[in-house]
Amino acid sequence: MPSTPHIAIIGVTGAVGQEFLRVLDQRDFPIGRLTLLASARSAGKKATFRDQSYTIEQLTEDSFKNVDLALFSAGGSISRKFAPIASDAGATVVDNSSAFRQTDGVPLIVPEVNADAMNGISLGKGGIIANPNCSTIIMLVPVTPLHRAAGVERMVVSTYQAASGAGQAAMLELEQQTREVLDDQPPTCEVFDRQYAFNLFSHNSDIGDDGYNTEETKMVRETHKIWGDPNVGITATCVRVPVMRAHAESINLQLNSPLTADEARDILAAAPGVGIIDDRPNNRFPTPLDASGQDDVLVGRLRNDVSRGDDGRGIDMFVCGDQLLKGAALNAVQIAEKLL
Repeated sequence: MPSTPHIAIIGVTGAVGQEFLRVLDQRDFPIGRLTLLASARSAGKKATFRDQSYTIEQLTEDSFKNVDLALFSAGGSISRKFAPIASDAGATVVDNSSAFRQTDGVPLIVPEVNADAMNGISLGKGGIIANPNCSTIIMLVPVTPLHRAAGVERMVVSTYQAASGAGQAAMLELEQQTREVLDDQPPTCEVFDRQYAFNLFSHNSDIGDDGYNTEETKMVRETHKIWGDPNVGITATCVRVPVMRAHAESINLQLNSPLTADEARDILAAAPGVGIIDDRPNNRFPTPLDASGQDDVLVGRLRNDVSRGDDGRGIDMFVCGDQLLKGAALNAVQIAEKLL
């Protein structure tokens, strides 16, 4: 196993690709050689990493010679084509798309939750590891410690998802629309088919025959796979809100065993990857602005679910997490760190 691996970043010009560079630098990840890959449209452009200039190369089937670690964030179709090629060439792939999340034999990993599912995969020896959906990651980092303590029987989650989840183009469109609406001009609607600024709407993913959109279904199916338990009841409502960066989620847990809000707060305060903002007297709780640029998922509004009477088996909480960091790039790099 190389101590200073050759790393390739696929989709480096996108929002998550840029976060890959920042996270690798901030966490002082050891790198022997770095290859930056993107589409033909971006090939030839320059990028700077650790004070060194790199030329972005076009992604091809020959891009993975001697690559030890390939970080993919270029969309599902690109991953489906090139991730197996990279793996066959000996690169260990960490894929940020949905392409392999439900594929048998491909581990779906949140390092704080199920790192042991990667056992048997070694850096530079091939293999594919899937990064979960951003909303699933942000939910499971704080919910899993409570699940281990009291057992989650049923979970109801409503998400408030930022523009960052739809990529750099959506972030730019939100900024542009905000200016246009304030200037009493018709908003430019190219990424989304409706006004986004000063508005909110159901998540912009396909809706199935059951009425659930793809984002909601991902949260259910991915949680079942990560926890290894298909019997936990989960229902989700995913909404796009006009926030630039960082997703928020309102989570209600029905537990197998009683757990007080104070006990839940103590468990979460000791949990990796979790930060607490739960100041009731000052009505101070997590916000997307608090979470933006932060590694931790922030938790607050911890309270017992009064609808359950006195049985103590319900917890409500509100969480915020940076979609580009823990919801994407940071989680992928943490996976890579486990392989070192």
